[in-house]
Amino acid sequence: MIQSRRGWRSTVLVAAVLPLALLTGCPNRTSGDVMAKVNGYKVLRSELDKAFNKQVSGSPQKLGSEQEQLLRLQLLQQIIAVQLYLQKAEKLGIVATDEDVENRLNQQKAPYTKEDFAKKLQEMGMTEDEFKQEIRRTMTIDKLFNKEIASKVTISDADIQSYYNEHKSQFNVVEPTFYLAHIFVSSVPNVPAGPIPNKAQNDAQAREKIRTIYNRLESGEDFATVASKYSEDLDTARSGGELGAIPESQLKNITEPATREATMKLKPGQFSEIVQVTNPVPGYRIIKMLGKEAAGQRDLNDPTVQQLIRNQLRNQREQFLRTAYDEDLRNNAEIHNYFIEGILKTAAAGQK
Repeated sequence: MIQSRRGWRSTVLVAAVLPLALLTGCPNRTSGDVMAKVNGYKVLRSELDKAFNKQVSGSPQKLGSEQEQLLRLQLLQQIIAVQLYLQKAEKLGIVATDEDVENRLNQQKAPYTKEDFAKKLQEMGMTEDEFKQEIRRTMTIDKLFNKEIASKVTISDADIQSYYNEHKSQFNVVEPTFYLAHIFVSSVPNVPAGPIPNKAQNDAQAREKIRTIYNRLESGEDFATVASKYSEDLDTARSGGELGAIPESQLKNITEPATREATMKLKPGQFSEIVQVTNPVPGYRIIKMLGKEAAGQRDLNDPTVQQLIRNQLRNQREQFLRTAYDEDLRNNAEIHNYFIEGILKTAAAGQK
């Protein structure tokens, strides 16, 4: 089965360690225990504590002693990995420019009012300067990966042909499939949770907000851009409201008649009128039909199939090179993980 369009656009280049880039700035070296050294860079206990507290913040479940130690160990390993990337980038003269950082910062601020963005930073336990430092480090690592990994991956027509021949069954669509996106506004206060610009607190406000959104779309604004700024479905807003691939049978089984009927009337590129929603969260939505695929075998001459294969092969090869690159950085680094040494000493003492 062909994957969703959201899947086609995804890459596996940047690992989940990047949000920890903030934690690899220069710590106060005059206080705290040293948990690890990375080519002379000291990772202090305070740095690891900050990463740990950020990770468990808001979690209702209290970790046991061993679980906490395991999480701290994993976070320390991630901090070490990020520090290796930053040191390599510095050696190669790779850095995000002030213009890069300001542009990304403005993108991050765009969906929020000044007060909402300040609240978001407060919840993250960061100042705006610290947030800019995180952006700079993350973008620097992105540039490093692009130069050292992504730029070295090539996909030939022969590679695509070979992949198609070996995975032909994956491109057989057994039933018509729809690709949808939506913009959702809840009429329930504080649902969903999170900092949301102009969050509707009741049904009247929700109706007013969705009508304003609809008017923006009618005036020609891009659906994905509007969704990313105003949709209260946070899981899909990040990808322009995309809901992915939905088979016809699943679409026909949608329990809400209004949503089902509005969707079935759409043609690719069209968006619906405002649809009232009752389940699972009351509110309103606007649905867009991004595309539709008929049932049947997809040929290799289909540009969509070629792009899907190209993305799949690129992801695989970048991940392979990334693994080798990480190992090479470690092989050429001087790393001392004192936290691990402490765990092992404690375990040895317990056996005596």
